[in-house]
Amino acid sequence: MTAPVLQPGRGETPGDHYLPATPGTVQWGRLPCAADAPVLTIAPGRSVTFDTVSHEGILEDQGKDPVAYFTGHGVPREAVLDDAIEIARELARDPVADGPHVVTGPVRVEGARPGDLLRITVERLVPRVPYGVISNRHGKGALAGELPRGEGNVSVFCPVAERDGRLVGTLPVSDGGPRVVEFPLAPFLGTMGVAVAGDARPHSVPPGDHGGNIDINLLVEGAVLYLPVQVDGALAYVGDPHFAQGDGEVALTALEASLRATLRFDVVPRARALAAFGEVTGPLVRAGGYLVPTGMDQDLDEAMRRAVRAAIALVRARWGLDEHLAYAYLSAATDFDISQVVDVVCGVHARIREADFDAVVLPEQDA
Repeated sequence: MTAPVLQPGRGETPGDHYLPATPGTVQWGRLPCAADAPVLTIAPGRSVTFDTVSHEGILEDQGKDPVAYFTGHGVPREAVLDDAIEIARELARDPVADGPHVVTGPVRVEGARPGDLLRITVERLVPRVPYGVISNRHGKGALAGELPRGEGNVSVFCPVAERDGRLVGTLPVSDGGPRVVEFPLAPFLGTMGVAVAGDARPHSVPPGDHGGNIDINLLVEGAVLYLPVQVDGALAYVGDPHFAQGDGEVALTALEASLRATLRFDVVPRARALAAFGEVTGPLVRAGGYLVPTGMDQDLDEAMRRAVRAAIALVRARWGLDEHLAYAYLSAATDFDISQVVDVVCGVHARIREADFDAVVLPEQDA
């Protein structure tokens, strides 16, 4: 093993609060709504260390027995997470009606009101185990109906190794072959969201204005996610931990594996949010010197159009460009990336370089 296994309550928990993943603090396959009671209440500006549990290794097509599944791949029993075992044993989901994801929360952030933005800063992401899983399931993925070739679903076990002081994922070139492909890890949470209004819990797979399963791989340590608050207290939650993902996530999942995540939660009042970004109607990311608006739809072309509209609106509101100039700038200087095409609702995100606007006067109050 290349790193310590972070069983519940063991190891560093640097946040102001610690929220383990237990049958009482997670939902499996559904996302929180306004009717859900918070499992933790915090003041704005405080941080929470979450334990997150990957769904890979606990799903029904993998036996719903993480001990048997992972030890069958050579993992020692003590390196199988106790909370994954407990969740698989104590909780149930409907594989037809529910999603696969385990989400930790919700967390109530005092003072958050509809119309505000919840700002989530990713302070720290630490692998809890030195292995993960990449899956391709029938009827899903970019090549649904073409892959997988056989009758069964395909889940590929992916050990993590240390190379020159960094962690890499390893995949064999062929089944049982000695040669391996290595790729760098870049951990992030695929799911970060706020509760929706009403008393119906959304399915965990399709993302939306509430965030949820947005699968934007820019959300590594140091990144910020802004989400429009829909209910009092926001009721934030996290899950779907990844060790690595390529844009598109074409096979259905990327390298899925459990993380310990420390996030800070702040509330951006509506007036301040409008001054900084204009009207934000869906997830907005700030990472690596970019502002990243998003577009989502079941149709990838429409998701692209929505991302372009959101980017135009952001550039106009934040830097005052005329519409035709904002459109021209985006065409010349902004990359539009496919977040994922495998979550029913496809995602596109735009990477707008903030440095390009250094000579433009910003609003007096940033967010």
